[in-house]
Amino acid sequence: MHAKESFIANCAVVTISDTRTFDTDSSGVYIKEVLTAANHSVLRHVIVPDDGAKIKQLFAELKKEPLHAIISTGGTGLSKRDVTYEALFSEVKQEIPGFGELFRQISFADIGTRAMATRAFSGFLEEDILFFALPGSKNACETGMKHLILPEMGHLLAERHK
Repeated sequence: MHAKESFIANCAVVTISDTRTFDTDSSGVYIKEVLTAANHSVLRHVIVPDDGAKIKQLFAELKKEPLHAIISTGGTGLSKRDVTYEALFSEVKQEIPGFGELFRQISFADIGTRAMATRAFSGFLEEDILFFALPGSKNACETGMKHLILPEMGHLLAERHK
């Protein structure tokens, strides 16, 4: 591992759901735990309803905080209530298309063709805030964190913060 890949990030975890509470948010808690175990700081853990305007408002507030990364869980599917993509993809200033592509590829091995229904995506918000949008299931969050986010987040941020 290169020294620059050990970038320690200030993070926010955002659960996008109409039904989750802090007591039932196993995906958000999991993300928070693995980030902390990897020595990253979780400055915020927030739950916001599946409402485009409320999601955009929250992200406008988060972009003003001293964050390096935001990881969301939920709202990336195709149900009528899943609005994460519609609310946030336009906020991405530089997309990382390989994230969504690899996430679906890895998920295909676990769940088969249902993997095509996820709209997981990633990119930079503003100039320096790295953003990952994961599905709401804990299994999907484990896949994304273990195989993609934790192995590459430090490197991606180090590249941006040279």
